[in-house]
Amino acid sequence: MSTSAATALATSPLRLAAESTPTSLWNDSADPTQLARSIEFGAVGATCNPVIALTAISSDLDTWGPRIRQLAAEYPAAGESELGWRVVEELSVAAAALLVPEFRRSGGRNGRLSIQTDPRLHRDADAIVEQAVRFSALAENIIVKIPATAVGLRAIEEATYRGVSINATVSFTVPQALAVADAIERGLDRRTAAGLPEREFGSVVTIMGGRLDDWLKAWVAKERILVDPGILEWAGVAALKRAHHLFVERGYRSRVLSAAFRNHMQWSELLGGDLVVSAPFEWQVLINENRIPVEHRIDTPVDPRIIEALLEQVPEFRRAYEPDGMTVGEFADFGATRRTLRQFLEADAALDALVRDILVPSP
Repeated sequence: MSTSAATALATSPLRLAAESTPTSLWNDSADPTQLARSIEFGAVGATCNPVIALTAISSDLDTWGPRIRQLAAEYPAAGESELGWRVVEELSVAAAALLVPEFRRSGGRNGRLSIQTDPRLHRDADAIVEQAVRFSALAENIIVKIPATAVGLRAIEEATYRGVSINATVSFTVPQALAVADAIERGLDRRTAAGLPEREFGSVVTIMGGRLDDWLKAWVAKERILVDPGILEWAGVAALKRAHHLFVERGYRSRVLSAAFRNHMQWSELLGGDLVVSAPFEWQVLINENRIPVEHRIDTPVDPRIIEALLEQVPEFRRAYEPDGMTVGEFADFGATRRTLRQFLEADAALDALVRDILVPSP
């Protein structure tokens, strides 16, 4: 790296934020090339889900095509789904290895690689727990993503008790985040009561702020409600800020994680908080290129007029923003949950099809 390039990197917004705030940057992909660059920007974690894995594998078929054929030879009875998930595991383990130095330096608080449980298990808490325990053993710094639904919450508590570090997924709202944090606390308390060893789990609770924004935009369009479109860009940010402050107030041993970027405010408005921002690599590049200011913004409230307009005009925002806006039983039917779960299931099916096309190409 040239001296000028090194200087530019050292003064980039992401690097400055990493060095001057408690806010942690994660790369929202397990792609090893992107992750290596993101670590240069100050990233201390990364994540994988069915959509991310499909994208990473599809974009590097020169590597993964031969590997899938090799795995098929090694496991001749394995079906397309099993082979696809073996590739997801290998992709995740390779990314996790890049983060081990930070994992050890931070005592396990950072340096984590998230791998998501199979979304096809979303109705079976026991199956989710068993897969979470197996994924947790793939590498010392694995953290496992489990959906923030009633079924997922049962799995989160039990998996925590069994020693799994947790990252909630399919999570968009303040009530979901609080329910996940409570489930993690119950699991940790059960470990203490059982005399199991205490350690840094590094668990995080995702709010997919951009996907909340997406759902609210779709909802107002469906309901034929006209609002100032600018206010809908703030919904996810508002939920993230409120969740973070409640986490601090209640002393939870997990941190909020911002994911599903749709605007830079899902990074810049959260700076200064002891939380995680999982930004897609291209957003990281854009933040650096545009020199987005590094300012302590986590304690700066969203304009009260915006919050008031959202609460009055968009009842779905009230459900997402108020701590008691939804019951646990309502999480699975929230619009953003259904939309995202369907997308993850579709990505699973697409991964199956990709493996099939490699092993049984069209004549």
